[in-house]
Amino acid sequence: MPYVEVNEIVKADRRAAYAMARDMESYPKYMESVVSVKVIERDGSTTITDWAAKIKGAVLKWREKDEFDDENCRIHYRQIGGDLKKFEGDWIFETVGEGETKITLTVDFEIGIPMFAAMLNPIASIVVKQNSQAMLKAIKEHLEGSSKKPPMC
Repeated sequence: MPYVEVNEIVKADRRAAYAMARDMESYPKYMESVVSVKVIERDGSTTITDWAAKIKGAVLKWREKDEFDDENCRIHYRQIGGDLKKFEGDWIFETVGEGETKITLTVDFEIGIPMFAAMLNPIASIVVKQNSQAMLKAIKEHLEGSSKKPPMC
């Protein structure tokens, strides 16, 4: 099963960066690959969200369970239905300097076509890594380029 991990240093407070990532419904406004994110259910520190994202010309759709750890500024997500067999990971926010945060995004996934896994997994890993890096870059640009601060968590 492929695993991807990417990170980005942003010039923003850890809680501000976390708050922006927590607002998943806003992703389509500034992330080119995200078509839509809709919150289906909210229950305390958990949401169920429906996603649609453009990946190399195709639109992937899935439903995920998002678990928010506001105290530690972490988000764990796990697909509970959709186009892939497995899709889960974490958003991790760490203070690395005065006013700087390291955002790490991990993705553990499985396409679900065993006979093609050896051929597809390396390509899929590259695409998922590129998409994950683009998501982090979009958050960085949005945080650093915006004079309006997102709400604190």
